[in-house]
Amino acid sequence: MKSADRVMAVMEVLGSRQERPTLTQLSAELGIPLSSLHGLLRTMQQRGWVETDDTGSLYRIGVRALMIGSSYARADEAVLAARPVLDWLSEETGETVHYGRLLGSEIIYLAKRESRFLVRVHSSVGQRIPAHAASLGKAILATENDDWVVDRLRWPLVALAPNTITDREALLQDLAAVRDRGYASECQESDIGLSCVAVSIPGPGSVRDAISLAVPVGRLEGDRLAELANLLLEARAMLSGGRAPAPPGRSAEFLGNLNRLEGP
Repeated sequence: MKSADRVMAVMEVLGSRQERPTLTQLSAELGIPLSSLHGLLRTMQQRGWVETDDTGSLYRIGVRALMIGSSYARADEAVLAARPVLDWLSEETGETVHYGRLLGSEIIYLAKRESRFLVRVHSSVGQRIPAHAASLGKAILATENDDWVVDRLRWPLVALAPNTITDREALLQDLAAVRDRGYASECQESDIGLSCVAVSIPGPGSVRDAISLAVPVGRLEGDRLAELANLLLEARAMLSGGRAPAPPGRSAEFLGNLNRLEGP
């Protein structure tokens, strides 16, 4: 059991960072003796769970983790059920669609539909983001009471962009507004130049999933934000009621105008 726990700890550390740590850095962070950790990493490397650079001194997560991780989303019943609705949102809006799940204090992307525009959002399935900084996270957090939210998040809250809410009372007020209007939104809270709208997806137990539309702020003109929010509310109604998506088309004029502006 001790070895299994150490393997999981190594995977969690390597999966949470972009820079490659050394053996010494991993040993210090995990509290595992160098000799024990070296043997563990060698075995994990042989099985494809860990990779090193050309010098063999810097470590990162291996391709085997991608293979296993992607199978989770492919087999998840909630994600599978949402596929037609995600496709509908993509066709209807042309924008980036995300399906996310709350894991601890973070949101992890389980599915994505790419934008059709040249100016688009850079994200990937498996990517994680602090829940307080994302509309996906706020949509889910707003389904619980304030005490639950405070206990769930990691304090102090980290700022990812100029408008990230890091103050406790300000965040709780924002979540109260989410409850009132039925959807969450953020503008340059998770990334510069990015705005998102999201709704939670009811499940058999506590709400842990949400879907969002991510849009560069330059495309949010006029009533576009409200239009996207209404489409997401309709998508949630489809998922809750088991209804098939309606044929896309209401945003055709908007998409056509933008395509002409952005070029081929």
